[in-house]
Amino acid sequence: MLEFALLQWVIVIAAALSIGFNKTSTLGITILFVPLVAGIMDPKQSVGFILPMLCMADVLAILYWRRHANWKLLFRLTPWCLVGLAVGYLVLERIDSKTLWPIIGVTILIMIAVTTWRNSRYAKDRPIPTYWWFAALMGFLAGSTTMVANAAGPVMIIYLLAMRLDKHQFIGTHAWFFWIINLIKVPPQVYLKMITLESFLTNVVLVPAILVGGILGIVLVHKIPQRGFNAIVNILAAAAAIHLCIKGFW
Repeated sequence: MLEFALLQWVIVIAAALSIGFNKTSTLGITILFVPLVAGIMDPKQSVGFILPMLCMADVLAILYWRRHANWKLLFRLTPWCLVGLAVGYLVLERIDSKTLWPIIGVTILIMIAVTTWRNSRYAKDRPIPTYWWFAALMGFLAGSTTMVANAAGPVMIIYLLAMRLDKHQFIGTHAWFFWIINLIKVPPQVYLKMITLESFLTNVVLVPAILVGGILGIVLVHKIPQRGFNAIVNILAAAAAIHLCIKGFW
């Protein structure tokens, strides 16, 4: 297993809890722990470290929502997403770890800006395009951002909202998409040694935290004021992302 100091264990356990929590609720807390985990370990290793936990948590989501996916939308996105994954892989292959810190930081800041825009009154009053090029753009952005920083959630939410799916299809399609895409990401990240036997064994130890997080999401999703909670998470995530940018440039 990987060796962590006490504070590092606290952060990775909290990250595992948040990943499980995120899969069973609508509260986007995982975006906070992507930059936090990247800040306590090698940034490339942090991306690979988070991925298996996402795959494990995705299983929880698809087991519950397995019958509600809109496969037509998934097939429409997949080719463009694969292109984005390929571009993300080339980025990871060619840059060093120090350069990845600001890339992850900037990606997180952009995703926070996208989320903030989506929730604004201005965005809600504007129609979202549903043409083929919109699926191509969203698929490419989802693929590239998830490969580089595990941060494609806001992109997919915008696309699925544009498709006007009912609640069950929305969650089911979201769950199946990320399970499939996250599995596709595993072999290239193993090849790049971002996922190792030691990191995977550490992920296995964190499975109980993922399960507890999933249960907490089910229990607490209707008891936490979403708007205020998401605002606090985004502020903290932005601060962590800015720290990564400074860390990478200095």
